[in-house]
Amino acid sequence: MTETDGSHTLQVCVLVPTYNERESLPGVLSRTRAAVPEADILVLDDASPDGTGEVADAWAAGDERVRVLHRPGKSGLGQAYLAGFAWAAERGYDAVVQMDADGSHLPEQLPRLLAAADGADVVIGSRWVPGGAIHHWPAHRRLLSRGGNVYTRVALGLPVRDATAGFRVYRVPALLRLGLADVASQGYCFQVDLTLRAIEQRLRVVEVPIDFVEREQGRSKMGGEIVREALLRVSLWGLRRRGSQLAQRLPGRPSRAGRRQPELLSSGQEPAP
Repeated sequence: MTETDGSHTLQVCVLVPTYNERESLPGVLSRTRAAVPEADILVLDDASPDGTGEVADAWAAGDERVRVLHRPGKSGLGQAYLAGFAWAAERGYDAVVQMDADGSHLPEQLPRLLAAADGADVVIGSRWVPGGAIHHWPAHRRLLSRGGNVYTRVALGLPVRDATAGFRVYRVPALLRLGLADVASQGYCFQVDLTLRAIEQRLRVVEVPIDFVEREQGRSKMGGEIVREALLRVSLWGLRRRGSQLAQRLPGRPSRAGRRQPELLSSGQEPAP
């Protein structure tokens, strides 16, 4: 990848989880290769019954920058990303990108996110900061996303406007500090989980405005079960976090004065060749 950190050229791996994305994947791969030609792409396919894995294999056969990790079955977005993180870390990448395969994340905006990774640990492509936008979403989806993010900010005390966002860049050394071995959350909740861990580890988090576009093909996999999981887990995490903060203020507890506040500027199987 041509983005640099001082004198060091960042080696970037774009992680693209797939499940029944046969129609949209070719366009996403083509546009990503054009937008960041020196980045590698790892497709994480959960045994898609529509043949998405075979489409990815065909791309990988003709492009050495594209690899495929075939997983045994559908186990959720969070587990797919964890497998991708482990794969990238084992191979010495400096940064990983989270990006959807349905076209809702615009590959053309990826260079902007990677540029922001110079000096940051986590870059969030945000829909809810000034300059961010959502296109072609119905009112109820907008309300769900904005309301969920407001609730998350209040419940967890996070200085992040779009904690559920899925278009992200992580520095690999930062990921290794997040204690990912016990992550079990999925969907919206997976993104909130990693955001909370990053803030608690006092990592440097940046939000960059993006345009989010509703998918043109296929159906959203974000069902009611995932929304309920997010509500339950965020509520429990909020109670734990607030309880810990209260305990710190009780008599006899060490003072938190002088502690630095979180900074915020806005493996598995071998892949097919």
